[in-house]
Amino acid sequence: MKILITGGTGLIGRHLIPRLLELGHSVTVVTRNPAKAQQLLDARVSLWKGLSEQTHLNDIDAVINLAGEPIADKRWNEQQKQRLCNSRWEITQRLVDLIHASDNPPQVLISGSAAGYYGDLGEVVVTEEEPPHNEFTHKLCARWEQIASSAQSDRTRVCLLRTGVVLAPKGGILGKLLPLFRLGLGGPIGNGRQYMAWIHIDDMLNGILWLLDNDLRGPFNMVSPYPVRNEQFAHTLGHVLQRPAIMRAPAFAVRLMMGESSVLVLGGQRALPKRLEAAGFAFRWYDLEEALGDVVTP
Repeated sequence: MKILITGGTGLIGRHLIPRLLELGHSVTVVTRNPAKAQQLLDARVSLWKGLSEQTHLNDIDAVINLAGEPIADKRWNEQQKQRLCNSRWEITQRLVDLIHASDNPPQVLISGSAAGYYGDLGEVVVTEEEPPHNEFTHKLCARWEQIASSAQSDRTRVCLLRTGVVLAPKGGILGKLLPLFRLGLGGPIGNGRQYMAWIHIDDMLNGILWLLDNDLRGPFNMVSPYPVRNEQFAHTLGHVLQRPAIMRAPAFAVRLMMGESSVLVLGGQRALPKRLEAAGFAFRWYDLEEALGDVVTP
């Protein structure tokens, strides 16, 4: 297949592209910085500098849309919120426009979203049918999904990736946590009771490939079948690293440091991958300790 990817230099994209190439697919990455992308990616990857010069996607079999500014890297003020939205909405809208302009459109659009779509639902077990809370993360993801879904037709199916916390070496949440935990300075955040919907990078990639190869559409929770509380996550990571994990970060301090974006770590979703499992997908990584051991071991 000829596959077009946005966000190809991000955490998921960097791991997904080698898998696609191994399977014999042809990969083109949309990037704002071709020189940087060329350094990071396999030489077999073709590069497009943005989408402004494209008028259709007739030669593309599948689109995987992973682009978006990292949501937790900066405090949320109104300007940052707009950047977070625009970095997702605008490129997704452009892809949809190109799909509609194609005489022979891609067979599938797999487009990013997040478990944050549901907002903070506390103890509620969350499947794809659960009504969300009307928080900023929901507004961001709902509009993102709405735009992507407008590409749906009898010739193009749309899959939406409601992704949880991705566990991967050299990046993502572990890239931020490991330095602290290795110094013995890690621990639960707030009361530690909030749920973390997590997924091992291998299951994330296999899930995307599953959606690529099977006639499926709609939203999919890209999370392990066994979400854990933040307290359990912290203690398990400390155990894997053979370090204490008792330095609790008080909720008030987290709110002071992160502002409104503190909801990302003080809240959570007890999300389950109901539709993915119902479609026959088999997870490899169920146990958090095994998953963390795999990704943090040198």
